[in-house]
Amino acid sequence: MNLRKFRRESPAIDLTPLIDVVFMLLIFFMVSTTFKDQSMIRIDLPKASQQQKQENQQKPIDLTIDIQGNFYVNGKRVVNTQIETLKKALQIAIGEREHPPLTISADGQTPHQAVVTAMDAARQVGLVHLSIATKNTTEGKR
Repeated sequence: MNLRKFRRESPAIDLTPLIDVVFMLLIFFMVSTTFKDQSMIRIDLPKASQQQKQENQQKPIDLTIDIQGNFYVNGKRVVNTQIETLKKALQIAIGEREHPPLTISADGQTPHQAVVTAMDAARQVGLVHLSIATKNTTEGKR
């Protein structure tokens, strides 16, 4: 009969796979991180009072372009797609205002030429504050 005391070995944890996993996670996060580009040019922007901002804000002219390339100025359809007709419609919408902002809303399938024509007509009538309307991508997902 063997009367020696049974010795239990302490369990050992192999750290090599854990180190491998941590290293792979480190590489993954380094690759997937976007870095912010910061400009090295330091400027002090001019300040304006709140009242001046409200006085200078004007109601924008809304130029809508449908999928066929038809133009609508402030909800009213322009007779044809010629640049001269669009310029005349924009001049009527401008009226007596000086440099009102223009918002172009175009369908996603609108021909590119229609948008270029609209921007060219806006430039020719003196509209210099131009913005293109978009929708948030999270609104379209369900």
